[in-house]
Amino acid sequence: MPSTYLVTGGAGFIGSHIAESLLKDGQRVRIIDNLLTGKRENLAHLGALGGDFEFAVGDINDGDLLRRLMRDVDFVLHQAALPSVPRSLADPLETHLHCLTGTLNVLVAARDCGVKRVVYAASSSAYGDQPGAAKHEAMRPDPISPYGVAKLAGEYYAAAFTHSYGLETVALRYFNVFGPRQDPASEYAAVIPKFIAWMLNGERPRIYGDGQQSRDFTYIDNVVHGNLLACAAEDASGAVINLATGGRVTLNSLVEQLNAALGTNLPPIHGDERPGDIKHSRADVTKAKALLGFAPVVEFAEGLRRTVDWYRERKA
Repeated sequence: MPSTYLVTGGAGFIGSHIAESLLKDGQRVRIIDNLLTGKRENLAHLGALGGDFEFAVGDINDGDLLRRLMRDVDFVLHQAALPSVPRSLADPLETHLHCLTGTLNVLVAARDCGVKRVVYAASSSAYGDQPGAAKHEAMRPDPISPYGVAKLAGEYYAAAFTHSYGLETVALRYFNVFGPRQDPASEYAAVIPKFIAWMLNGERPRIYGDGQQSRDFTYIDNVVHGNLLACAAEDASGAVINLATGGRVTLNSLVEQLNAALGTNLPPIHGDERPGDIKHSRADVTKAKALLGFAPVVEFAEGLRRTVDWYRERKA
């Protein structure tokens, strides 16, 4: 018996991959997206998959629309946000509106409509720039950007709705997700698609800082897998869980691996560090293994190869 899922931000990079996986599995899928950062073309192929699929252009701050879309919904996969630290520094009020006020509206509608569980896309930015080999959930949060603050506050709201109203929630802290369909064009674009786009055009990638900053780059299939596990995990309600691979790749190493994959020799250009940037971000995924039964399904090197191939095919 299929379940019904609402994917907020479902026309975005992560949301569209989740929706695709659900439809392939025979589930019923509804999507809401205001297309501020999402794109219709991310959903263009979903019709060919068949199945029960509805797409509504709208904002998660529209409570009436949310309640209509959540009627008879089993699970909400809440991906809608304005995902950019630099953008949050430029306009913290806009980030607050889309990341926090929107999340509160999603939780209220889910409570009112009797949704079984909300899985919330939290962020590793909640940890800030704390020292240590790997970030673990028992650490005291210390966000250093408005985006990090807004995403952390969304976690607190989710946990409060679990304790106060009995609405099951799970918060998954994403670590530097990458893969096909990630937009390289925005000034706020994530580093991997931006580097690939530059290097495919013969341009040297630009790094803010010395390039020794490191990230736990997480291929998109791992995030989809973790979200679906979080819907069903019996002991995960009310929990905050890292979702990543537990790996560590410096930006200098990333450029080297991209040069190898692309057959180029383009050394990076180094500039000043940016405010709000974190030096090292690596996840301890022990809790994800324990509560979700999670293990990465695609390792970094293979994910990078798939991503490079996807962008190269579209440039050809």
